[in-house]
Amino acid sequence: MKSLVVLALLSATLQAAEPVSLFDGESLDGWTIREGEEKWWRVEKGEIVGGTLKERIPHNTFITPPGRYANFELSLDVKTEGSAKANAGIQIRSERVPDHHEMIGYQADVGAGWWGKLYDESRRRRVVGDHVDPAVAKAVKLDEWNVYRIRCVGPRIQLFVNGTKTVDYVEQDPKIPLEGLIALQTHSGEPFLVRYRNVRIKELPPTEGIPTWATLGIEGRRPWGKN
Repeated sequence: MKSLVVLALLSATLQAAEPVSLFDGESLDGWTIREGEEKWWRVEKGEIVGGTLKERIPHNTFITPPGRYANFELSLDVKTEGSAKANAGIQIRSERVPDHHEMIGYQADVGAGWWGKLYDESRRRRVVGDHVDPAVAKAVKLDEWNVYRIRCVGPRIQLFVNGTKTVDYVEQDPKIPLEGLIALQTHSGEPFLVRYRNVRIKELPPTEGIPTWATLGIEGRRPWGKN
């Protein structure tokens, strides 16, 4: 009985918890950038800025805040500029690949034709969660700030852009980890900028028995297909 009371109190505490900021608006203290990729990331006017307008970006690059997360609600503002082909995204429940620039895991996508979709980065290499309705694409404000909200509870992942639900996906593969790192991405390609601000997360009550990168024994797996 005592253990049930403790669990109930813990659940109530998590549900009542307020969102916390992952970015102080002034520096990238606590965030991790792969060695040699620092040139692609900086802070400007209270925003995390990825990319450049001066040269092509040779490969995908990611920046990660501290901590690992399973069940949570993440919200942030995102916009791109400088190219109609600008592409980026927010990694969730992901893992860095040792000695490689890539990450593996789910990505809430950003970019023309991609906004609000759930892509499986470096693993299945395809959209696993498409728009719940083609009309939701109208929720995106091109070349303006867009509010992205990502909610993960157990195998269910929901994406919202500017308050409109774009994806409601339930993972069916028991070998897919349901926890991991969060990261912001700047995609390879022609010069562009992606800006992120107001990065906040609220942890939600845990789901028992979810598969993790460690329990599945697949930490450090290299991207599937060509590197």
